[in-house]
Amino acid sequence: WLKRKATRALHADPSWKRADHCRGAMSSTLIWECIKGNSSFIRKSTNMPIMSAEKGNLCSLNSFKFSGLANAQVFDVSSTKKGSNEKIVITTRHSKASRAHRPGSMLLQSGLKKQTKKGLAQLKKATEGSFCRRDLLELAEKKYQKVKTSFKKKKLVF
Repeated sequence: WLKRKATRALHADPSWKRADHCRGAMSSTLIWECIKGNSSFIRKSTNMPIMSAEKGNLCSLNSFKFSGLANAQVFDVSSTKKGSNEKIVITTRHSKASRAHRPGSMLLQSGLKKQTKKGLAQLKKATEGSFCRRDLLELAEKKYQKVKTSFKKKKLVF
């Protein structure tokens, strides 16, 4: 009788169904210690630093500073191509904590202007505004310039 009453009380309370009720949030250093040596994104080759192919990793290096999986704040500049349309995209992490448990909607992408002055202003606004990765601004500006120059096509001379 007591057992049935306890299970009814448990099922009457909807909070037991939430995932965050059962599982505490892991710290970013603990996540990094788990993934720094064993990750499907790690790329190793001889005479080269260990690289990482994860989204949100600005320099593609396997380090805690640039990690898109371990850090609470992610920042990346990359290019996307859809058909003949090429775009420069900035990647950040979603501001809601509940999205951290959903890998599909964890990262947000927004476009950057291709005009250098406006694109660099957008980068500065993203890092100095509500987003806190000011330490990556200089690297992001360099990567923005490299991505922009990669869009240039060679002219054929006949």
